[in-house]
Amino acid sequence: MEDEGVVLLGFWSSPYVMRVKIALEEKGIQFLYKEEENIFHSKSPLLLQANPIHNGKPICESLNILEYIDEVWKDKFTILPHHPYEKAKSRFWIHFFDKMIFDIGRRMWASEGEDQEAAKLEFLKSLKLLEEELGDKPYFGGDQFGLLDIALIPFSCRFYTYEMFCKFSVEKSCPKFMKWVNKCNERGSVSKALPNPYKVYDFVLEVKKMLGIE
Repeated sequence: MEDEGVVLLGFWSSPYVMRVKIALEEKGIQFLYKEEENIFHSKSPLLLQANPIHNGKPICESLNILEYIDEVWKDKFTILPHHPYEKAKSRFWIHFFDKMIFDIGRRMWASEGEDQEAAKLEFLKSLKLLEEELGDKPYFGGDQFGLLDIALIPFSCRFYTYEMFCKFSVEKSCPKFMKWVNKCNERGSVSKALPNPYKVYDFVLEVKKMLGIE
């Protein structure tokens, strides 16, 4: 009965919304997804109030939402690592990546010249650090698909966009990381939640035009 009244609000290209979709799918939780149609011009009062909503109660921030989902539906697929150290390490890498990608991701498609090249190099440096953390494991938590995988994989649908604007290949630069991406995409929860990379690229082109960026 705990999965009654789960409503997820968001925009299709948001990796933070994708995180929640993946978690809910992995848990086998039924939910109602409400797409925001015009998020750049105005947000619905419901989205401004909260996202998502469970039994009328709002939960904010994707990492908090993932932990909430894991706490409420404990009898299903486990998202968070059991060991406190592994849990803390996952949170560290999520905060590291979120802080990095917010600035660098935009610079890779919105800037040009030296700044764009610097952003690309910073992005690849960050991926290589994550490659070291991944090692030869199938998932960041080992054999178990979990918190860090769910938090990072949504951003992979933007890689094609970065590659097109910055003229590089993530797979050639970070083959182990892309092997992990492909492994994650084999999961139904991930393939269902992530949009087509070409659609993301076309959307970014529209955003650049809207912002007057050549």
